[in-house]
Amino acid sequence: MDPAYTRISAIDPDARKEDIVRSYVETYPMLIEADPDAWRGKFRKMAGSPFAFYRGSAALFYRDIQGGDDDPFLNDRTSRVWIQGDLHCDNFGTYMNSAGVLVFDVNDFDESYVGAFTWDLKRLAASLALLGYQKALADDAISRMIETVLRSYARQVQRFAAGETESDFALTLATTDGILRDILGAARLQTRLAMLEQFTTIESFDRRFGGSDGSMHRLDSTTQADVDDAFQAYLETIPESKRDRRLSYRAKDTVGRRGVGIGSAGLPSYNVLLEGHTQALENDIIVYMKQSIPAAPRLAVPDERVRTYFHDDAERTVISQRALQAYADPWLGNTTLHGAGYLVAEASPYTTDLDWGDLNDLDQILQLLTYLGQAVAKIHCVSDVDSDQTLVPFSTDQAIAEVLASREDEFVSHVVAFGHGYGAVARRDYELFVDAFRNGTIAGL
Repeated sequence: MDPAYTRISAIDPDARKEDIVRSYVETYPMLIEADPDAWRGKFRKMAGSPFAFYRGSAALFYRDIQGGDDDPFLNDRTSRVWIQGDLHCDNFGTYMNSAGVLVFDVNDFDESYVGAFTWDLKRLAASLALLGYQKALADDAISRMIETVLRSYARQVQRFAAGETESDFALTLATTDGILRDILGAARLQTRLAMLEQFTTIESFDRRFGGSDGSMHRLDSTTQADVDDAFQAYLETIPESKRDRRLSYRAKDTVGRRGVGIGSAGLPSYNVLLEGHTQALENDIIVYMKQSIPAAPRLAVPDERVRTYFHDDAERTVISQRALQAYADPWLGNTTLHGAGYLVAEASPYTTDLDWGDLNDLDQILQLLTYLGQAVAKIHCVSDVDSDQTLVPFSTDQAIAEVLASREDEFVSHVVAFGHGYGAVARRDYELFVDAFRNGTIAGL
C-alpha cells in the first residue's frame, strides 16, 4: 500500500480541496453551527502559515492515515497504545507536576486516544518539516532534526525496556542544560501572584475576577447555579491520593470565557477562583472548566472497544492524560455541564508553551530535539500512579522496544520520509484551504 503522502500527492487539487473542507464540516458540524464566528477566527489564524494550518488540521491528518499508510512497525500491541494524538512541535512546554517539581514535557492532551505509537512520531515529524521550511532550513538540516528526535526516542524507549524506572525520569532543572534549562529557568520565575493580579482584583478584602483579561464575562443566575453543581461533581473525580484540604476547593468567584485559540475555537469554558491552601490572598488558585471535543485519532481507530470505553470526551481526556503523564496535575478531573463533558484543570502560572520563534541555530535546535524525543518516549511508556485504565494491559515500553530492536535505522528512514512527504502535502493543502475559506466554500461559515 502506498504511503499516505504519496497517495495524497496524486489527488486532483479540486478533489483534495473537498477532502479538506469535509474534514471540518463532517467532523465538527455541531461546533461550527454553535459558534461560526469563533470558527471563522480559528480559520483566519490557520491561514497565517502552513504550520498554523497544520496545527488545526488533526482531523484531516487522521482521515489521511486511515486511508492507508503501510507501517512495518505496527502490530496488535504497538497499534493500540496511549498516544497524545496531536503531537506537533508546539505541544511541548513546562508545568509544575503534582510532586512540586517544574518539568518540561509533552502537553495538551485534548486529542489523546489509543492508537499507533508511530502516529505521534509521524505527526511530529511532519510538523518539524514545516517548521524547518518556515525557517528556510535545507532539506538535509530538516532530516537531521527529525532523525535526532527519532533516535533519541528509540534509545530512551530501550532504556525504559531495559529497566530504567519511567516514573523517576523527568526533564527538570537538575537533568537538562542548554536552551531547555533556560526555558525551565524562565518558567520558574513566573509567580502565582503575578497571574492572579492579571486576572483578578481585590474587592472588600477578597479576590474576584476582573483584571485586564477582556475575554471574561459574568454569568446569569441559572448558568451560575449549573456551573456550581458541575464543579461539585468534578471534585468527586479527583483521586483520593491527590485531594487537598477542603478549604482549597471553596469557590470564591466564577466567570465564563469563550475559546479563541486554534484548538479551542468557540468552546465554552469557565474559570473558577478557589480559596487555595490558606486564606492568604496570594494562595488563591484558578481552575478552568473547558468543554471537550471528540478526539481526531478516533477517525483512524475503528475499534468499538475503545470508542465505548469512555463516558464522554472529558473523561477520555482525563483517563488518557493520567495514562500518559507521571505526576499529573492534582487538580485534573472532569464533570458534565448541559449534557457535555468538561475537562477541569489548574490554570497554572508555571505552564508555558515551547516558543520556536527565536530558535534558529541548528545546533541549539538539535540539542532541544534530543530532549523532545525523550519526552515523547516518556509519555508512551509511563502512567500516573492513579491511572487505572485497562485499555492497554501490557508493557508499552517492551512492545515498542521489540519492534524497534535492530531496526532503528529502518525506523528512522521510514518516519523521516513521511515527515518530508506529508510536510509537502500540508504546504499544498494550506493553499487549497486558504482558497476554500476565502471563497466561502466551507459550509456553515
